[in-house]
Amino acid sequence: MDSSDLKQPVRQLVTDGKGTFFEKDYLVPMLTTDEIRVRAIMTGVCRSDIDMMNGKFALLPTDMHGHEGLGEVIAVGNNIEDCKVGDYVATRGEPGYADVYNCKQGTYCVVPEATPEYIIEPVACAVNMIHTCEQELDKRHNGKMLIIGGGFLAKIFYQTLVEMDFEFDIDVWTNTDLDWWNEQGANTFEDLQFAYDIVVDLKDTDQIKRVNVNPNALIILAAQKTVPHMFDFANWLWNNVTIKMPSPRAETFHEAMKWATYAIQTGKIEVDNVWTNSYSRETTWQQAFEHGNDRPQGYGRGYIEWD
Repeated sequence: MDSSDLKQPVRQLVTDGKGTFFEKDYLVPMLTTDEIRVRAIMTGVCRSDIDMMNGKFALLPTDMHGHEGLGEVIAVGNNIEDCKVGDYVATRGEPGYADVYNCKQGTYCVVPEATPEYIIEPVACAVNMIHTCEQELDKRHNGKMLIIGGGFLAKIFYQTLVEMDFEFDIDVWTNTDLDWWNEQGANTFEDLQFAYDIVVDLKDTDQIKRVNVNPNALIILAAQKTVPHMFDFANWLWNNVTIKMPSPRAETFHEAMKWATYAIQTGKIEVDNVWTNSYSRETTWQQAFEHGNDRPQGYGRGYIEWD
């Protein structure tokens, strides 16, 4: 297993966009000098995986299925100096739904233990919104911010703002987790009331079309619209809006992963009750995708666990 060439295929979960995930063989490529090889321990089931399964998200190549990874390093390339065999790493390198996979340098970070809170990729997505937009946020310090959506990403984004000493007058357009937001002192509502200097869009809805912005506003678009929406941009053009679209492909994402790991380890951000559902890779993995799609009562985020 620690050879630079596995020679034999491993198992992988993939989808063809027709409503299910299924197993196939995956031949792990030869390890290059700037890669590590990871044995999967846990992989989160992302909403984008579910949308891809249902044909609402562009079908990616099968070697990109599964991106919220956590595993153990079983081999390292000659140029790797930031981890060693036996370390636990959080990965954003696909395919995290394979039993074993390679990750390029800069797409993983070492974590202290193999527990669900260190499935770092989704946490880093929220952190990266701030890392990518830090200069633009600085320009609008103390401005009025609207966060569209109040769930997991919104809460991590908010906690990161606080820890990085940003101060904004924050409204949250949501009907979920209201008790949590009220404890933070944020204003929650279901109807628009103001114009904003910063709008953070974390929903796949068309709510942002109904938002008024101030001159020189910042729009952070961090959610794909699975249903296309018509939008003429006139309000944004008139107000000289800056649009940012943070992504795990951004150069800042690796630092966001490391910061998220540090923040969780030190208790600076709270991820309790995030990973609510665990599924066995051997016996209940199909249910992971069914529940990710149907979201039964009490479901937050689910992950598949290798025994």
